[in-house]
Amino acid sequence: MGQLDQFAPLESRLGGTASGSRREGQPGPPGSPGSMAWRGLATEFLQVPAVTRTYTAACVLTTAAVQLELLSPFQLYFNPHLVFRKFQVWRLVTNFLFFGPLGFSFFFNMLFVRCRFRYCRMLEEGSFRGRTADFVFMFLFGGVLMTLLGLLGSLFFLGQALTAMLVYVWSRRSPRVRVNFFGLLTFQAPFLPWALMGFSMLLGNSILVDLLGIAVGHIYYFLEDVFPNQPGGKRLLLTPGFLKLLLDTPEEDPNYLPLPEEQPQPPQQ
Repeated sequence: MGQLDQFAPLESRLGGTASGSRREGQPGPPGSPGSMAWRGLATEFLQVPAVTRTYTAACVLTTAAVQLELLSPFQLYFNPHLVFRKFQVWRLVTNFLFFGPLGFSFFFNMLFVRCRFRYCRMLEEGSFRGRTADFVFMFLFGGVLMTLLGLLGSLFFLGQALTAMLVYVWSRRSPRVRVNFFGLLTFQAPFLPWALMGFSMLLGNSILVDLLGIAVGHIYYFLEDVFPNQPGGKRLLLTPGFLKLLLDTPEEDPNYLPLPEEQPQPPQQ
């Protein structure tokens, strides 16, 4: 249970400290600096694209629920026996939403994770702009493949692998972009996933999770960007129509003629 050992102390903690920190984090009265900071944060958050915003919010809320002892990490981790024998199917999703308990190393991990979410946003605003369904399908493809491969390595939480996949795809689609790595190094974007993996290793995290994310990211990149451009190649990853219907804005038909009552009326003299 290697990945789960660090979460065991949460089972015996009291809730007093968590509730106290919650009171301290409440915004101040209207017009106060604290209230203005909260409004600024909310405004910035709402500017994030929909999929990145939803995933980020789910991760933050899940971590907060664990810290407040509303949930336990042992209710979230991926366990095939509990999923398929006890029908605890939520574990297929929740294992992608939890990044660790609060602690000294947590804030370094969050700085690291925030960096990854930044490139997730850039990916959605860049090559997936106007293609929300395709972006969601990439999440689904990566999640399913990581779950299957994670069985081989007994990996219980795969959120870090998912964000590593997103960073890898962005880096391969932005090969000429130069990245400033925490103000320490500057290099081309394709080196970013490996730099993040090295930084994760310095924080004591398992590199298997990052390697899994990079491997799945490469598979997606090859099937989506490389193979279709090869002689005889074709696009194999086709987004289901129902996702496009639900998530994408319908394209206007250039041959559509509106009804007379829908046409703009000339201004009256």
